[in-house]
Amino acid sequence: MLRVAVVGSGPSGCYTAQSLVQQDPGVHVDVLDRLPCPYGLVRYGVAPDHEKIKSLQGNLRGVLEHERVRFLGGVRVGGPDGLPVERLRQLYHAVVYCVGAAADRRLGIPGEELPGSWSATDFVAWYSAHPDAVDAGCLHGVHSAVVIGVGNVAVDVARMLVRSAPELQPTDIPQAALDTLIASGITDVHMVGRRGPAQARFTTKELRELGTVPDTEVIVQEAELAATAPDALTAVQRRNVEVLRGWAAAPPRRAARRIRLRFFLRPVELLERDGRVAGVRFERTAPDGNGGVTGTGRYEEVPAQLVLRSVGYRGVPLEGLPFDTASGTVPHHEGRVLRDGVVSPGEYVAGWIKRGPTGVIGTNRPCAKETAVSLLADAPALAAAQVPEDPLTALRAAGVEPVPWHGWLAIERAEAALGAQLGRSVVKLADWDALLGAARSA
Repeated sequence: MLRVAVVGSGPSGCYTAQSLVQQDPGVHVDVLDRLPCPYGLVRYGVAPDHEKIKSLQGNLRGVLEHERVRFLGGVRVGGPDGLPVERLRQLYHAVVYCVGAAADRRLGIPGEELPGSWSATDFVAWYSAHPDAVDAGCLHGVHSAVVIGVGNVAVDVARMLVRSAPELQPTDIPQAALDTLIASGITDVHMVGRRGPAQARFTTKELRELGTVPDTEVIVQEAELAATAPDALTAVQRRNVEVLRGWAAAPPRRAARRIRLRFFLRPVELLERDGRVAGVRFERTAPDGNGGVTGTGRYEEVPAQLVLRSVGYRGVPLEGLPFDTASGTVPHHEGRVLRDGVVSPGEYVAGWIKRGPTGVIGTNRPCAKETAVSLLADAPALAAAQVPEDPLTALRAAGVEPVPWHGWLAIERAEAALGAQLGRSVVKLADWDALLGAARSA
């Protein structure tokens, strides 16, 4: 028997566990997560109104219910309050780290720390009921918001800012976030990219969805599309530009809310009034002929009481593991962790901490398979190590009391009960006490 710990229960962790047990009937996998809930960004990173994507939880659930896979929630690894990496390595024949990329990239401009300036990561965590999220009253008194970035996450947060009560009520958004969004007075959302529409990272499906939000007009400036040469575009880029041109050519509507898609604007400063964000100062950019942009020396100010930066994720070092600061990843060779350029026996990575924050959910499958193949190739040597018959006993001896699968099922029941109580469907529990209390009720 080969005992493997997978740290992280998001898509990369679940696909790694699935690949291991499918390829070798002698492998038993414990999937550890610091949260009492599984599924990672599928639970805490997908917008509440994206039910189809959230349905992927069903696939991940099948992995975690496999007879040779065990979910252990509430287990912190690394850091001052977590189980040391060295100790975890002693409990299993192999450990695979699938810890994602938890930090957001910064803009590095004046005013970024002002109240009213948030990362899209934090905003998504808030409306997704992540127990670490903080409600800073970011929407109070907000009429205009700027989303800096033109990827799918930027599209998500722009769309969520203009959704109405009838659209959000049937989702699992936590009640406090629902109440706040419904009470907000946002009428204008500006989604801004420093480069042109051809370089935007959103998918056409996500982009088109902005045009389906009731009583909301999508506005695009034709002049900001003019620099895009159709012959040089890929199929996806061409479809995106076609959608944008359609909105640019559409006659004005009398809608209650507006989403303005802007391009060739680089943020240079967040403006301040009365101690908080009051707008963004942008520099107009122009294509430099090499796929990038250059500043033009012309500036434009956009009033806003909320600024959300959505310019990418970044990996976070895990104490005890090597880390490449430049790439934000753990050094590896085909998933095998490298320490000072040498393979570290029994340590592996998969997902964003392995390759960086790239791709979609499905990209994690081949990434996880590559790591699983490497691990199983090393299995004969790994199996020779002496490890506890059941690592759970050792975890408990170290003061760790994991939330088992039936604890997670109790959380699901509590969220269904809360939804029924509020006259909704399922409503997520949004804080640690509520989650752990529900888990212990099992």
